[in-house]
Amino acid sequence: MFGWAVPDNIGFAVSTREGGVSLPPFDSLNLGDHVNDDPQAVTENRRRVQSMFAMPSQPVWLEQVHGTDVVSLPLDGSNQADASYTNTPGQVCAVMTADCLPVLLCDRHGTEVAAVHAGWRGLCNGVIEATLAKFKARPEDILAFTGPAIGPAAFEVGGEVRDAFMAVDEAAQQAFVAVLPGKFLGNLEMLARQRLESAGVSEILCAGECTYTQDHKYFSFRKTATTGRFASFIWLKA
Repeated sequence: MFGWAVPDNIGFAVSTREGGVSLPPFDSLNLGDHVNDDPQAVTENRRRVQSMFAMPSQPVWLEQVHGTDVVSLPLDGSNQADASYTNTPGQVCAVMTADCLPVLLCDRHGTEVAAVHAGWRGLCNGVIEATLAKFKARPEDILAFTGPAIGPAAFEVGGEVRDAFMAVDEAAQQAFVAVLPGKFLGNLEMLARQRLESAGVSEILCAGECTYTQDHKYFSFRKTATTGRFASFIWLKA
């Protein structure tokens, strides 16, 4: 999938909006239980996605809040976080998105994995760095994949977003293009790549798919505010 070369004992997957039972506007493989979809439909969709990708267990679903908290699996406590990490085989890390950037991480020896929900706030505030800090592996031994997200031709933001990123790293200026006074197009993939590379991660594969322009394939909150969520998963095979 997407040509990401990971160790043989690592599984990963990215769902689409196809293959589920949810009715419009959540059609059809909505995995989010917080968007006012029929709960029974979401439960069935989650069962289907586990079977579809031959996952060793049900994914651990997070209550994502656009923050920087990272939980370790097996989960012992609150699931309110924007990233999960595990070095335990059979535990499935998952993050749900509908324009935000999903980031999957693993070490090249196949002993550690993590999934990150990188909306602009979490990305700016350091959710990737907080997740990398969970790894025992050195950054240069970590592989990264950035999944489908809103693309640089569709992600319009105000100047305050650009300023927030530049306050952390002036190089972030390269990821923004002015389109109107006080309005910019932002490149989430580039911003994530900058953060990963600054942390020492050099092997990065970007999916290069835009959720906004490919809303027939993925859910896009910017395109349709009432919509579902797809998900990105990674696990160590049991």
